[in-house]
Amino acid sequence: MAKRDYYEVLGIDKSATADDIKKAYRKLAIQFHPDKTAGDKPAEEKFKEATEAYEILSDPQKKSRYDQFGFAGIDPSAGGGQAAYRDFEDLFGGGAFGDIFGSFFGGGSGRRESTPRGSDLRYDLELEFADAAFGKKVELSYTHSVGCSTCNGTGAESGSKRKVCTTCQGQGQVRRSSGFFSIAQTCPTCNGDGHTIEKPCKTCRGTGTERKKNMYVVQIPAGIENGKRIRIESQGDAGPNGGVAGDLYVYMHIKDHEYFERNGNDLYCLVPVSFTQAALGTEINVATLDGKRIRLKIPAGTQNNKLLRVKEAGIPFLHTPQRKGDLFIKVHVEVPQNLNTKAKDLMSQLAKLIGEEDSPRPVKLSSIE
Repeated sequence: MAKRDYYEVLGIDKSATADDIKKAYRKLAIQFHPDKTAGDKPAEEKFKEATEAYEILSDPQKKSRYDQFGFAGIDPSAGGGQAAYRDFEDLFGGGAFGDIFGSFFGGGSGRRESTPRGSDLRYDLELEFADAAFGKKVELSYTHSVGCSTCNGTGAESGSKRKVCTTCQGQGQVRRSSGFFSIAQTCPTCNGDGHTIEKPCKTCRGTGTERKKNMYVVQIPAGIENGKRIRIESQGDAGPNGGVAGDLYVYMHIKDHEYFERNGNDLYCLVPVSFTQAALGTEINVATLDGKRIRLKIPAGTQNNKLLRVKEAGIPFLHTPQRKGDLFIKVHVEVPQNLNTKAKDLMSQLAKLIGEEDSPRPVKLSSIE
């Protein structure tokens, strides 16, 4: 049977970029990969054909020769389908093939990691508003896996040994043949560890780890925001059989404040003032987030919803706590209620003096501060 044109095999034209070629091959390789189509000879041939096409077209020099001279311009051992690869490891062990299959089939090398890593853990921490703003040391209490104290993390009883698995010879994987390919799979005897234990430790049952309660003090940085996380290295679960410990991720859940609201590093709050204070102007005492009190000037004639700014009385910037946002105070002018007769007379006199308009003209909402 005559060989198909490589561009036709991948479903692309000669103007295709290197990225187009890679995407086209990736799609076909996933569709016809032997791990998904074991025993399907036509699928195996399509996978082999696509791989051959990609190996030529992904190499600029081979592609150039193929574009000029067709199949005659290619060395047979590189693109002629003459058993160019010894096994699956050679085919996907690195280079262009390795980067395509690494994330889909666990890498091309077929070699296990000698020390499996422990699991990462999540800790959800509830924080007071002010503690998140100014930082605080917090003691965390949680349970995680640590090296077994009975077997010192070996997983074996005293006097017993860990032996190299006779099925996989310590590789953690075994290979099965599928026509043209040799495919690696996790060893069923040792479950990928590469070793077996004569007598598993009774405490950890051969895992090399046990569950223990842990106390850890973490410094919450000033200015951290709700939903952010802190990574604490090596405070997760210990890896089995002496493997590296995972990390602990602490997620922030910040409580609402009684009256302050946060926007970035700025704070906002609402402060009520009386009708006369707004009209005549005054100074009032206002509490800040850090518990201090400041004197705030209310200018005469202040309107309802007026925003007054207090510089650098807001939230510290994360990692640069010497910088702070601002505090914005919205003035809420309270209209007096339940006036007695004398107060009503005075208000009536005031209305006449200032010449209140009984037919006001409407204004746009956007014109109000």
